This record gives sequence, C-alpha cells and structure tokens, in this order.
Amino acid sequence: MLLLVGSDGAVNQQFQKLKELLPELTAKCGECIVITIDGPAGSGKTTLANALSQTLDSHYTIHMDDLYEGWDSTFTPKLTSKLCAVLKGVETENRIRFTPFSWLESKFSPVVELSPPKYLIIEGVGSGQSALKDWISLALWIEVLPEIGLERVIKRDGPGVAQFMPAFLVAQNIHFEKEATKKSADYRLSGLGTV
Repeated sequence: MLLLVGSDGAVNQQFQKLKELLPELTAKCGECIVITIDGPAGSGKTTLANALSQTLDSHYTIHMDDLYEGWDSTFTPKLTSKLCAVLKGVETENRIRFTPFSWLESKFSPVVELSPPKYLIIEGVGSGQSALKDWISLALWIEVLPEIGLERVIKRDGPGVAQFMPAFLVAQNIHFEKEATKKSADYRLSGLGTV
C-alpha cells in the first residue's frame, strides 16, 4: 500500500487511509502502540507525526532530534541503546523516560518522565531501526528527493545548519542502507510522489 504526503510536506487526502489503520493496530510494547516515522531529512516526518497526533486521544511523540547528542553523535550504537532503553522502560516499567538534548545550548535538558499513552510516536531519522522491530506496531517510511529535503531542512532550521548537512546526509544514507529501513517499513509514503 502506498500513502502520499503532499509536495508542500502537508499530508493529503490519502491520510484518511492511514487513520483507518490505527484502530487495527495491536500493542507490542506493554500496552503501548508504538509508531515510527522514518525517512530522509526534510521528508515530512514531523508533519505526519503532528497530523497523526491530532487524530489520537492518548499519545506522546518523541522526536529523534531530542535523542541525538549534536551533529557528531547521530547514528551511533549509543543512539540505538537510548531508543531500546526508552521502549524497554515502556514495556517493563510502564513509563517513558529519556533525557533530551538541547541543540541551542549544546547540553542535556531535564529528564522527561511520564506514563505511556496508548500511542507512542517516534519520529525522525533513525527511528525505524531494526533493533526496535519487536516493539513497533507500525513502521512508516517517507521518501523525498534529496535536494527538496535539504531545501526544507534549511528553510525550517535556518542557514546555520547548511554546513552540517552534507555529512549528516551521508551518515543517514549509510544508516538507511545498513538498517534496510525503507524495505522493512510497513508502509511507504512519498513527499513528492516519488516512491
């Protein structure tokens, strides 16, 4: 099944099909239904997460940007360990707990701790890692042309990120290939109808 995301990053009418899937999902992480939204930078992951959130009564979203530790610490074993620890905590301790990283201050923010809702959305590059598959109820992938994704990122985050993006894009592509993220997704979406 192919779902689409509009060229401006906004979810189009095919979003209805995705919403219809939600009641059919079963929890695989304690009583929590985990949804991951992965894909290249600038593909529309946060837009989709926000749209999904508006349709769910009980939800929480973890953004991968909060789990990276700056530009030099993105797709590392430490990131995988953090994600596994979050989901293990949901499954065995019935709590979400993580320490977000502040990009503006280049340091960790206070710990986030809360009871898990019915739906936990994890969105961002690297959220669909194979190490998490046993906990994930729905894995989504969003594709976008690299130049469009880069343009969106710079427009969203400002020109200061441009110098870091080439290395990040190389690292994300290596990560995706190693993890076979796109292939292993339950559904693929397109930022520009390219999938």
